[in-house]
Amino acid sequence: MTRTLVTGGAGRLGRSVVAALAASGREVVSVDRVSADGLPAEQIELDLLDPDRRAGLFDRVRPHEVVHLAAIPVPFAAPEDELYAVNTALAFGVLGEALRVGAGSLLAASSPTVIGYGAPGGWVPSYLPLDEQHPIAPWNAYALSKAAVEELMRMAARRDGDRIRVGSFRPCYVIAPEEWSGEPTQQGHTIGERLDHPEFSAVALFNYLDARDAGEFVVAWLDHAEQVPNGEVFFVGAPDPLVRGSVRDAVAAHLPFAVAAAAGLDDDDPLFSSARAERLLGWRARRTWRTELAEVESE
Repeated sequence: MTRTLVTGGAGRLGRSVVAALAASGREVVSVDRVSADGLPAEQIELDLLDPDRRAGLFDRVRPHEVVHLAAIPVPFAAPEDELYAVNTALAFGVLGEALRVGAGSLLAASSPTVIGYGAPGGWVPSYLPLDEQHPIAPWNAYALSKAAVEELMRMAARRDGDRIRVGSFRPCYVIAPEEWSGEPTQQGHTIGERLDHPEFSAVALFNYLDARDAGEFVVAWLDHAEQVPNGEVFFVGAPDPLVRGSVRDAVAAHLPFAVAAAAGLDDDDPLFSSARAERLLGWRARRTWRTELAEVESE
């Protein structure tokens, strides 16, 4: 049986990733600083910044695959120098151990924030929807750390491509399953409030992703790691924006700097494209706010 190690497996994204991996028939080991109730995996509480304990973990688990989610998860959650140092050190350490024990593949979480939206000095998209070819322009330590993780994966592909398959993915604003039923999202608003007040989602260009779809993406990447280009990065998002009505109207009202780029979008088009994931992996998000909120309201 394939043994998969998930770092950060007890987090909002990690729990759904672990569940999807377990459902695919893998033996899953989750490592985090805390445990999560009901997680279908062996759980190990450990600080991955401790090199000796990290090495001991990899020696014990000997994973065939690694999914690296562990990080300080949001911008400005720690001093900028600390945030950058922690996130990059975690990624370097996990990559080094994966190579040392002979893991065959490693997928690391990045973030759409590498694109640069929200910059204090202004930002204008070159085109919409955004895809993996769009220039990046990180303006805070969190986004810069995620850009570094992407480049670290590319470096590993160039240096160690005969030993390991690597990749990174940019999951859009993650919505955990319980949040469809009214639990607060990462910013403290409910999904209903984010729809009623589009300015809440405008700061992230109305992007979102059900965590279960993110888990299914991870499974798809691991299943196809040998077939996709080594070191590839993927946007992973819902096939529509988190906004009622026409997205062009929402852009005009809340993102005026993007009006010209949004002119060619249809009413329900997202501002982020996951076409590469669909083309190379056959993955497409199956859950949207329309399907999930409708399901909750009908219960």
